Amino acid sequence: MKNKITVFSLSSSKKLAQDIASILGTKVGDCKVHHFADGEILCEIGESVRGKDVFIVQSTSNPVTENLMEILVLTDALKRASAREITAVIPYFGYARQDRKAKPRQPITSKLVADLLTTAGVNRVVTVDLHAAQIQGFFDIPVDEMQALPLLIKYFRKKKVQDLCVVSPDHGGATRARKMSEAFDCPIAIIDKRRPKPNVAEVMGIIGNVEGKNCILIDDMIDTAGTITAGVDMLKQKGAKDVYIACTHGVLSGPAVERLSTCAAKEVVITNTIEIPQDKKFDKLVSVSVAGLLAHTIENIENDLPVSDVFTQYDC
Repeated sequence: MKNKITVFSLSSSKKLAQDIASILGTKVGDCKVHHFADGEILCEIGESVRGKDVFIVQSTSNPVTENLMEILVLTDALKRASAREITAVIPYFGYARQDRKAKPRQPITSKLVADLLTTAGVNRVVTVDLHAAQIQGFFDIPVDEMQALPLLIKYFRKKKVQDLCVVSPDHGGATRARKMSEAFDCPIAIIDKRRPKPNVAEVMGIIGNVEGKNCILIDDMIDTAGTITAGVDMLKQKGAKDVYIACTHGVLSGPAVERLSTCAAKEVVITNTIEIPQDKKFDKLVSVSVAGLLAHTIENIENDLPVSDVFTQYDC
C-alpha cells in the first residue's frame, strides 16, 4: 500500500480508528479537537499532511450535529494544509432517516449533509449500511456503501443455530432479511407494523410462520428499541423458540438499553459502527467489529482496486 496515507480520528470513533490503523500497519494521525467557551469547535492537526491521502474516521452519532461539525472543520483544515485527497469514513451516517419529504414542509437532511460534506472539501465518503440506499445519489462525489450483513452472517454461522428463520421488523427491511435467509437457506418472515409518529411503532402481525423456529430479527439500526423489542414479544407469542436481535447501528437512545436487556431475546448482536459507552453495555450484548471491513476498503481505495472485492473474504 502507498505510504502517503494518514488516518485521523475525531471524538466519536477513537477506538474504531485505532483498530483500523492497526490493521493498516500505521498509527492514528496527530489531531486534537478543542472547544471555545461558547462551544465553537477547533480542530488542530499536529503533523504535515501535504500531498497525503487522508481518511477521517467519525460516526455522526449522538451528539449528531457536533460530530458532523467536527468532520467539516477538520476537512477544512486538511484542505488548507494541502492534503491530496480527503475521504470521510462515516460508519454511521447521521441524518439519514430524513431522506424524503414524508409530509409537507419537511426537510431532506441527508441531501443537506451530502452538500455540506462536499462543500467542505471531502472527496469521497465511505459508510456502512445507509438507512436508504438512494442517499448515495445525493452526493456528487464517490460513495462506497459497505455492508455489515456478511459480518453478521459470519457470526451466526459460527454459532451453528438450527431451525433458523430470518425476520424483518418491517416491510422496508425485507431485502436485507432475504439476503441473510439465502445465506442460511432458510425461510423469512416479516413483521407488519405501522409508525404513527417518529420513534413510535405498533406491531400489527407477522407475515410467515415462525412457530418452532430460532429467529434472527435483523434491522439496520436500533434507536429507542421499541420496535425491535415489540417484535421479539410478537415472535414469542407466535411460538418462536430463541430470538436473536441483529443490527448494524446501535444508536441506543433513551430507554433502549433497559428494553433490550430485559426483553426475551437471547442475544443482541450489534456492530461497532457506533461505539457503545461502558454504562450502556449489558450481559446479552455482543459486539461485531467492522474495523477489518473498513481497513480493507481503505486498502483497496488506495491501491485502485475494486471495493467490491473486499467481500470476497466472507463466505456469503
